[in-house]
Amino acid sequence: MKIINHLDEARIYLSQGKIIAYPTEAVYGLGCDPFNHQAVLHLLSIKQRDINKGLILLINNWSQLPPLIGEVSDHLMEKVRATWPGPVTWVFPKAQSIPMWLSGCYPSIAIRMSAHPIAQQLCKAGPIISTSANRSGLEPAVDEQSLRAQFSVGIDVLIPGALGGALRPSEIFDVFSGERLR
Repeated sequence: MKIINHLDEARIYLSQGKIIAYPTEAVYGLGCDPFNHQAVLHLLSIKQRDINKGLILLINNWSQLPPLIGEVSDHLMEKVRATWPGPVTWVFPKAQSIPMWLSGCYPSIAIRMSAHPIAQQLCKAGPIISTSANRSGLEPAVDEQSLRAQFSVGIDVLIPGALGGALRPSEIFDVFSGERLR
């Protein structure tokens, strides 16, 4: 696992299909290019995560959202606007272009616009995967030591940095019902 501090370099690794670990609001996240099928399958493999569960996409700005989602009324989007950027994930109907390896067995896609400066800058050029840095069933990594303990291999790059201070990974809400899913 190579440690890098330059986010421009990290984005190059993402474009090459590499897996990165990075700080978020509450825990370390794992990310890759969501549209690189092999990278996503590798990420799922090292996490030991079922492809049918789906993944969260992290976006940098509002212009990155429309190509990822289906129709959502302006009224419903007001709830989203009130929470972004921040540690809140929203589940939207997915755009037809969203592959199954991102949405799992669902007709929806989970998306977050992070307020964490490192996480936000990583997806400046386009959305990335944002999934907690843990093997399925284990606690998410909250520091470099716990990250290395769970992932001695499989992660290409670590971007060190402080977590954002949230106590738990992002809350997840359904955009249509407003129901809290996590």
